[in-house]
Amino acid sequence: MKTYTSMTALLTCIALAAPAAAQDAAGDDDYTFEEIVVTSQKREQRLSEVPIAVSVLGSDAIERSQAPNIESLQTLIPSVSFRKGTTSANSAITIRGIGTISFSGAAEPSVSTVVDGVVLGRSGQAFADLYDLDRLEVLRGPQGTLFGKNASAGVVNITTRRPSSELEGYIDATLAEDNEWRVRGRVSGPLSDNVNASLTVTKSEFAGNITNVFNNRTVNGYDRQGLRAMVEFTPSDSFSVLAIYEHSEADDDCCADLEVLPSGRNPASAAAPDSNGIVNGVADLDMGQRRIDHDFETRMLDNTDAWSIEINKDFENVTFTSITAYRNWENTEFREGDFTSIGGTSDQPVFGVPFQLHDDGTRTWDQFSQEFRLSGPEGERLFYQVGFYYFNLDQEADFTRNASCQNNGGQNQSILDANPSLTCNSNDIVGATGFSSVDIENWALFGQGSYELIEDELTLIFGARYTDDTVSFDHRRVSLDPFGRQGVGVRPALPNSQFGEASGGFATDFANESGNTDFSFKAGLQYNMQEYGVLYATYAQGYKGPAFNVFYNMGRNDELPIDQESSDSYEIGYKYASADLVVNLAAYYTDISGFQANNFDNSTGVTITRLTNAGDVSTKGIELDVLWNPTEFFTLTAAAAWNDAQIEEFNCPLDPLSGQPPAGCTSRSGLDLLFSPDFNFNIGGEYIIPVDDEMEVILNASWSRIDDQQSLLPGTNGTFNPVSLLPGYDKVDASVTLSMNDGAYKITGFVKNLFDESFVTTHSGDNFRYQIPRDADRYFGLNFRASFN
Repeated sequence: MKTYTSMTALLTCIALAAPAAAQDAAGDDDYTFEEIVVTSQKREQRLSEVPIAVSVLGSDAIERSQAPNIESLQTLIPSVSFRKGTTSANSAITIRGIGTISFSGAAEPSVSTVVDGVVLGRSGQAFADLYDLDRLEVLRGPQGTLFGKNASAGVVNITTRRPSSELEGYIDATLAEDNEWRVRGRVSGPLSDNVNASLTVTKSEFAGNITNVFNNRTVNGYDRQGLRAMVEFTPSDSFSVLAIYEHSEADDDCCADLEVLPSGRNPASAAAPDSNGIVNGVADLDMGQRRIDHDFETRMLDNTDAWSIEINKDFENVTFTSITAYRNWENTEFREGDFTSIGGTSDQPVFGVPFQLHDDGTRTWDQFSQEFRLSGPEGERLFYQVGFYYFNLDQEADFTRNASCQNNGGQNQSILDANPSLTCNSNDIVGATGFSSVDIENWALFGQGSYELIEDELTLIFGARYTDDTVSFDHRRVSLDPFGRQGVGVRPALPNSQFGEASGGFATDFANESGNTDFSFKAGLQYNMQEYGVLYATYAQGYKGPAFNVFYNMGRNDELPIDQESSDSYEIGYKYASADLVVNLAAYYTDISGFQANNFDNSTGVTITRLTNAGDVSTKGIELDVLWNPTEFFTLTAAAAWNDAQIEEFNCPLDPLSGQPPAGCTSRSGLDLLFSPDFNFNIGGEYIIPVDDEMEVILNASWSRIDDQQSLLPGTNGTFNPVSLLPGYDKVDASVTLSMNDGAYKITGFVKNLFDESFVTTHSGDNFRYQIPRDADRYFGLNFRASFN
């Protein structure tokens, strides 16, 4: 209640002060509200005219938020949730409660991430630093007609700043508590009469907010750098070529899992949580936990190189667009998997003593895409876009696990009997390496358009896409132990194995290929009520291609293909824009068949969870976005999402012999999907106080509410594990900016999480591991920005 009352008072004070001050400064109400332009349909349109639900964050809003990455922006976009993993490659985005949470390299996301017209093969690439953005758009609901197969839940569309025709630039520096700093610089301008170019560089470091008591070092920080170069050649008004090159590097000692519930693995550790565990079915989470006790550092190394060339040519009645792109992404992970500093030190067998489990691996993605598009003339009754799209993604991965030998169930007894001097204790470390490659190929023909049935009043919306998908993989797991012993999380070399002479050890081989074609379409109506706004109603189909469950410890049943995921979405909306008010309202219902998710499987005789077609799910809700200028110097923003994402019917695991489900298994109908809070909102206010003709003070505050959400799917008996619940939280950010020389120089003081409300964002596993982000603590900072033109 303290947060609600305090934040309401803060926003009210700004609101009451704003009108009088604004009138004194402006003298009259003679001002207009700037229309928001988006490219959510691969063309420039006013937000109020786009017949889909879109949230937009402009460059000013992103800069004011002091958000270093896309994960930090989720409180500003209520329909979006982020699942943070120990590495960006294992992180995921969900929209309206729908997303794919999987470690598999052969499963694609449900939310497409697009940067400057180029679809990213993996959502994790978007978790790098944000800089020099023009805007970020979130398109909610299936967007497959224009954006392709991995847009069945929505699209995050990022547009960076284009080169300017006049010389300009800036230097931007941020300094915050806990040794966090960021520096960015940009220069942009003409190289000749028809060539403009820009160069942006960035560097950032953060020492971390978690203390490792094992070595007294802070972790969960980062060390990142990057650059983006653009050259735009415009020899005539009808022809342009834009070339973009981007490079980024990251060395993050992030993101270590914290023991927020008691694990029992090292109760005497200084990092043991202050928690009573599960009390009356409720997890007693230690929200103040900021310590770990790890002898192996969780770390991520990231390296990205990308280029793209966009060509636009206007002919008499059509515009031709070509986007050619290549991206290389290398991600290396080092992971502490036993979460103690004493694992693997005892000469006694596990699990009577702590075990060791340490992972490291590298994944490399090479992505090539080509899009050709023809667009009809703007301003006519008929507008259309037709095109061809090709995408290829090659992934190579190696992953090594070194862990304590395990014989608690007699797993290695035959090996020990054959080798009497051999032991299998906690300090007997065995290992294995998995090598895998994945190839995903996709091509599509697509078209979308609109036709004014009644000129300037009633418009028919239509679109379709034909998609051809192929996914293939091969996987080999090689035991590094000369005897082929099994360890904790290290599968035995036998059975289902062969002796790999080339590798000098025992190996298991898997390979398969799957393909599919799909035809999906979109249809709708848009009614323009002129000064009273726009109504629209649409039906859209979504499609997500076939997949495989490719991961380090995969087994024979993981060779089986996972079928495609399809969705049917219905949406109605209302949009209004005037000089001082913008309102976007949408109501939706989407049902999804063949939902790709981790579900229980009993095909081997042992019940486990694996990526599969879990069953059918649905999501429905209402979303509201409001932007209001009651005066020239005062702006209020509000966004809210009421969402009910639930299971319609999940499949029960069948016994391989009887063909029957286990006793007590239910369809889990009506239960929540993971990472789908029922109600989120964000309210923000900005008030400008003019000092003189060239100086002003800008006050800014925002209040975000994230509701309770589940981080695990329910068990077969229809109940949630108490550790699954991520409690809801409120977060308040505020800033004060002194703007001088008409905005050329700005000094901003900011505070994140003003009321210091701690929260967790992810349950990582083992019934005790959670992620606690940087923003779960209050911290202060300063930002300096100098611009020239």
